[in-house]
Amino acid sequence: MGIVSTVMGFFGFGIGITIGLVIGYYLFIYFQPTDVEDPIIHPLVEQDAETVQRLLPEIPLWVKNPDYDRVDWLNKFIENMWPYLDKAICKTAKTIAKPIIAEQIPKYKIESIEFEALTLGCLPPTFQGMKVYTTEEKELIMEPVLRWAGNPNIIVAVKAFGLKATVQVVDLQVFGCPRITLKPLVPSFPCFAKILVSLMERPHVDFGLKLLGADAMSIPGLYRFVQELIKDQVANMYLWPKVLEVPIMDPAKAMKRPVGILSVKVLRAIKLKKKDLLGASDPYVKLKLTEDKLLSKKTTVKRKNLNPEWNEEFNFVVKDPESQALEAVVYDWEHVGKHDKMGLNAIPLKELTPDEPKVMTLDLLKTMDPNDVQNEKSRGQLVIEAIYKPFADDEIPKDAEDSNAIQKAPEGTPEGGGLLVVIVHEAQDLEGKHHTNPSVRLLFRGEERKTKSVKKNRDPRWAEEFQFMLEEPPTNDRLHVEVVSISSRMGLLHPKEILGYVDINLSDVVSNKRINERFHLIDSKNGRIQIELQWRTAS
Repeated sequence: MGIVSTVMGFFGFGIGITIGLVIGYYLFIYFQPTDVEDPIIHPLVEQDAETVQRLLPEIPLWVKNPDYDRVDWLNKFIENMWPYLDKAICKTAKTIAKPIIAEQIPKYKIESIEFEALTLGCLPPTFQGMKVYTTEEKELIMEPVLRWAGNPNIIVAVKAFGLKATVQVVDLQVFGCPRITLKPLVPSFPCFAKILVSLMERPHVDFGLKLLGADAMSIPGLYRFVQELIKDQVANMYLWPKVLEVPIMDPAKAMKRPVGILSVKVLRAIKLKKKDLLGASDPYVKLKLTEDKLLSKKTTVKRKNLNPEWNEEFNFVVKDPESQALEAVVYDWEHVGKHDKMGLNAIPLKELTPDEPKVMTLDLLKTMDPNDVQNEKSRGQLVIEAIYKPFADDEIPKDAEDSNAIQKAPEGTPEGGGLLVVIVHEAQDLEGKHHTNPSVRLLFRGEERKTKSVKKNRDPRWAEEFQFMLEEPPTNDRLHVEVVSISSRMGLLHPKEILGYVDINLSDVVSNKRINERFHLIDSKNGRIQIELQWRTAS
């Protein structure tokens, strides 16, 4: 009986377990608890900026703000260049700090302050993003977001009253948003003359300070005091609009101001080779100074003449007589098609003796390559007289190429008033429904001024200047600028179109003396116009 009861108990336990599992599974699947609610999920884009930053505190700035660009390439570049940048930055820092220290130490009766060690460590700074501004001036403005947790070793030795103390800066952290301006932009490498650095907001600066080998920051109250003191001092020195200016090159040399005048007289050509199949050629000469952006100057065309005489004079502004050269090219004028090149040659200005006229007979060549075998063929000669006249020291223009300089108002300007100068530079992406022959119409205090019309051009350039003499500053006035297109075919249906307009408040030009901006045109799809405004006074 005991065996039977044991077997029956075993089967009863197995059946009970099976039935219990089935019932439990059924209850779990088909019965949900009433006190549990489904979680509410909100898309990330619906959160405000503060919530997103709290959820993602280390999110890069280029993700949070579309004005900032991602600059991973710059961080990689700095990482590879950091050993060299470390030495260059430390050298520059010593150069900048030396005169500041020399000026300040007499006030505190300190004998000397010297760097015993100055290195920025092996951890380079990183940039979380960068904003770049586009202006109409000769400058480039950047605002990077800097994060630097470095391991520098900066030891400063201070001597006073015959005693010496050392101060060591360690564990430096700097978070800041500087504005870096490269200006003026010049056509000489590295293509900018100065670096201007300023801070757009108070920086976060954290560091450890060891005085005579002991941790000075452990003194109660000293840590916060030093932190705030440094922030205030840095902000007072470099918070915008105050700047740290680092000169790179002399802007005058970089811009290559005019140093003299080259006078060229094209006398004649000898035995030119005929280019036309029927009859003689119609030669003329093109002259151009290298490294000069101006267009070439041309002589008149001599009809059907292989030995022409011109006796025509031209003047060129010289900026670098050691590197510039005069290029002369003889062409055969054609009624239709491209003009044929008959030959060329060049005169280096360094071969000319200043203030001495020199008559030169140039053999016309195919190319300026001295190894070109085609140059062995005779193409005739060109006779030129040239004289280089350098300026005296007091004649060299001091403000050449300085586009930011504001002239004074002319004599007779009303006292308390001034001269409002409006320069219409150019426009872009203009589009008319029926024609695009843009000109600009200015309306100011009942006066109307107009530029010339540029036919069939969506990106016209005028570069025209207009002046308004005023009895008082136009602080509360507006300048109405209107771009107009007039039909070139005297159309009766659509003789005139307004391509866009803009009203410019003149209070900024009175306070800043000069603005040069590109304005979006109202009632135009993509049209923009560049206007420069100057307020000139007698003082």
